[in-house]
Amino acid sequence: MAYDVQHIRSQFPALDQKVHGKQLVYLDNSATTLKPRVVIDSLVEYYSTVNSNIHRGIHYLSQRSTERYEQARERVRAFINAPHAHEVIFTKGVTEALNLVAYSYGETFLQAGDEIIVSAMEHHSNLVPWQMLARRKGLTLRFIPFDTDGVLDMAAYKAMLAPGRTRMVSVTWVSNSLGTVNPVKEIISLAHDAGARVMIDGAQSIQHMQTDVRDLGCDFYAFSGHKVYGPTGIGVLWGKEELLDQMVPYQGGGDMIETVTLEETTFNKLPFKFEAGTSNYVDAWALAVALDFVSGIGINAIAAHEQHLMEHATRLLNGIDNLVIYGNAPRKSGAISFLFKGVHPADVGMILDKQGIAIRTGTHCTEPVMRFYGIPGTARVSFGMYNTTEEIDILAAMLKRVGQMFV
Repeated sequence: MAYDVQHIRSQFPALDQKVHGKQLVYLDNSATTLKPRVVIDSLVEYYSTVNSNIHRGIHYLSQRSTERYEQARERVRAFINAPHAHEVIFTKGVTEALNLVAYSYGETFLQAGDEIIVSAMEHHSNLVPWQMLARRKGLTLRFIPFDTDGVLDMAAYKAMLAPGRTRMVSVTWVSNSLGTVNPVKEIISLAHDAGARVMIDGAQSIQHMQTDVRDLGCDFYAFSGHKVYGPTGIGVLWGKEELLDQMVPYQGGGDMIETVTLEETTFNKLPFKFEAGTSNYVDAWALAVALDFVSGIGINAIAAHEQHLMEHATRLLNGIDNLVIYGNAPRKSGAISFLFKGVHPADVGMILDKQGIAIRTGTHCTEPVMRFYGIPGTARVSFGMYNTTEEIDILAAMLKRVGQMFV
């Protein structure tokens, strides 16, 4: 069946509005995706009916809420093809998931002298936690460099892998600021050959391509709900059972305990050991609804549509005078970053906003990337399942006018 983008758009109420008197063109999907009505309705329905805390009550509403929470966990498992639902841990988002692994894996398995590898294009959330761990435990942090096209230097990566010393590799599948799709299967295979574990940041891949953690072979994978048409404040960490079982808890409190005395505590089984306190059970359910929505359209169909948008936008933007695209990897997904020579990206963003075009400007939480290029930041357009070539045409026409303003 043909991809019906207009039908898809009709299910996103936020698109049916004007901004500054102009029809909204939303091209800030890497920051957050809009929500379909079915997700919005699921939140209203949950709070209006089932609303009750999970795992803690014998009454009807609590049991219904618990059932939905665990059903949501199973839906996540199926969406990423994880082996077991109890390996799926709900978090606030990718940032918390990355911090959880950095802290818990680091405290359990790493010691002074061990080495961690990340790429030089990582989002701050996949850099800062490892920096904190390295300082705390006397570890060495190494960085996979990338070239001016935004392609990782795999030869350099192979050279820095040190069997017996490299213990963890943590990389993004898709760069949020460059759009580069990294060769994560090769990265994972090489790391495992060196005896290292691998964490994959899926924040910018989960909404754009099929995710199968068993096929990838990674040890940990994380994503955020709001990047994949779900609510904010909910995310997922998947990890291999044998590792999660050994890792110390990240937080203490209710639900993650088995028994508590004044002197000591024994911890709950997976996944509850890593879900301290009142879980975000309502948004977990809405995330499951969002994943079902995506599955109903088909992630491969979405990927093909977005790839067409990427190619169309790249062609048009490359034809605009004085506009430079940063990140020209052979394989890209989701986003295009650019600058006009001599023009601050914030000025571009503000002008586009007045025409109803929503983009992102700044460093995109990748300051080392901007330093590599010697720029203050970029303007970034990013695509979702509901964007159209007509919207790209509107963007390009406006960017031509912006470029003429600063000649």
